[in-house]
Amino acid sequence: MQYTCQYNSPIGDITLSSDGQYLTGIHFNGLKTISTHPAKTNYKPGTAILEETKRWLDIYFQGKNPDFTPKIKLEGTPFRIFVWEILTHIPYGHTRSYKDIAEIIVEEYHFKNMSAQAIGGTVSHNPIPIIIPCHRVIGASGKLIGYSAGLERKVKLLELEGIKTSM
Repeated sequence: MQYTCQYNSPIGDITLSSDGQYLTGIHFNGLKTISTHPAKTNYKPGTAILEETKRWLDIYFQGKNPDFTPKIKLEGTPFRIFVWEILTHIPYGHTRSYKDIAEIIVEEYHFKNMSAQAIGGTVSHNPIPIIIPCHRVIGASGKLIGYSAGLERKVKLLELEGIKTSM
C-alpha cells in the first residue's frame, strides 16, 4: 500500500509518499515529473514516516540543518542509486559540481571517463529531492544549471542554506 500526504512548503505544495515504513518520494505538485507519483492519496493520519518527514521539512524550511534523516527507500538501477547516495554526502550549505560527481563515479567504478551530462540525467530523476539534496549540484563553472522542479526553487533552497547564488 502506498500512502501520501500533502506538505505546504515555502517553495510550493509537495506530495510526500511512503510505503508505510519508508519515504519513497517527494513530489512538487503541478510538475510533470518522470518519477513515479502515486495516483491515489491514502493518507493514514499518524503514519510515522510521513510525520517524521514533515518534521524534517519543517526544520529544514526554518533554515536549519535537521539532525536526523527519515528512512528512505530508493528504487532504480544500481548506477542511479549510487549517484543518489553520493548526493546524500554533500553537506548542508555546500555544493558539488556534476563534474565532481562524475569523478567519484570514475574512481569507484574504474571507468575511463564519465560525462557530467550522464550524472545530470540521473540527478534529474531523484525521487526524494531536498532530503537527497540534488539542489546542491551545480555546473563546473559554479553556474546554476538544471533542477527538475525549476531553477527558482533551486535558488531558494540554496539561499535557505546560506549559499550565494548567481544565475
